Amino acid sequence: MINDIFRGAIGILVLLLISFLMSSNRKKIDWRLVIGGILLQFILAISILKVPLIYKFFNSISDAFVALLGFADEGASFVFGKWPDNVIVHTTSEGNTFKDGLQTIGYMFAFKVLPTVVFFSAFSAMLYYLGILQKVIYAIAWVLSKFMNLSGAESLAAAANVFIGQTEAPLVIKPYLEKMSRSEMACLMVGGFATIAGGVFALFVTLIGPDYAIHFLTASIISAPAAIVIAKMLEPETREVNRSVEVPKDKLGNNILDAITIGTTDGVKLAVNVGAMLLVIIALVALANALLIWVGGLLSLNGPIANFTNGTYDSLSLEFILGQLFAPIAYIVGVPWNEAPLIGQLLGKKMALNEVVAYVDLQEMIKPGNSFNLSKKSIMIATYALCGFANFASIGIQLGGISAIAPGQRKTLTELGFKAMIGGTIATLLTGAIAGMLLA
Repeated sequence: MINDIFRGAIGILVLLLISFLMSSNRKKIDWRLVIGGILLQFILAISILKVPLIYKFFNSISDAFVALLGFADEGASFVFGKWPDNVIVHTTSEGNTFKDGLQTIGYMFAFKVLPTVVFFSAFSAMLYYLGILQKVIYAIAWVLSKFMNLSGAESLAAAANVFIGQTEAPLVIKPYLEKMSRSEMACLMVGGFATIAGGVFALFVTLIGPDYAIHFLTASIISAPAAIVIAKMLEPETREVNRSVEVPKDKLGNNILDAITIGTTDGVKLAVNVGAMLLVIIALVALANALLIWVGGLLSLNGPIANFTNGTYDSLSLEFILGQLFAPIAYIVGVPWNEAPLIGQLLGKKMALNEVVAYVDLQEMIKPGNSFNLSKKSIMIATYALCGFANFASIGIQLGGISAIAPGQRKTLTELGFKAMIGGTIATLLTGAIAGMLLA
């Protein structure tokens, strides 16, 4: 346990050092805010995960989300019928049999996972119309504002990012966007990259399992102060800002049915986008791997790679390259060195492709009876560190979404895009390091 805490502390210091070196104005960094933000992360994480009464409260919230997944299943079953729950067994013309697990995953993803995105989008829109979501957002924003001395706009954005997506959260602070400082915009963007939306939360729970619901919820909550810390190190505030916290009174839709309709339509767009992106990305990964295997054979690299990794990788592949590149990062945040290439592979896929692809791979790695044998610590660090939208595609999503409602900020958005994405990655790694310290 002492070793886990020491490793995690070293990881946090290294991540903060990287942020310091990337800062646009190191002399203006508010170290009180940085220390307060890290402290708030620990307070929230320890409270949720280690204090029985608070754990039960948040666990009941995550259980409620899991129960809602059951209702989404009912709707999906009515529209699509029953999907296969078992691995499909095929028989060849020679009488041999083989199991097609991938087909089962495909059915599950198309007819069980994606419908939950639609349902949760509609449900969130209903809560927003009723004013329930705004009250929760205000409560979290008030805590962030007082604890970390933030402006009202960035506090609201950080709180909203815990529940809604990186393009929806800016709508909560739409009246403030055009007048926000460069530092406030960085805080908004890093927060969007470091957290997830309610619909994607449901998707991850469906993929990884209901036992991880409390961890996805905790990850999104404690990543909010982490994102603020990193954003304020990368782009320190240099001017006086408005500290008042006021939630706009705008409602989504003209009535509750209109709100549900809008949420459903948005959910369908998100689900189709997720499915289409996965289709294209996985196909491109397969193409890249085919080319890399050919290159590995041409250069006689495949055999040495298999020997070097003890059979974990049998040839040159995208997974092998990403695993080696990101293994040191995985090790820094607390993953044992012998498992670092596997977790590094997931971190690399999350950044280069997206977090859904990484969680699909993690699902395969934690299945009973597989050959990966990942430790609980590595699984927990990966679960927390992958929980965010920090990838290259999301840069375009944020630039398009935010600039559409604040065209005057387009120049700032384009200048901060890549840096904010790196900031979001560092924030989720901070969250992963804390998880490794507490859940080893």
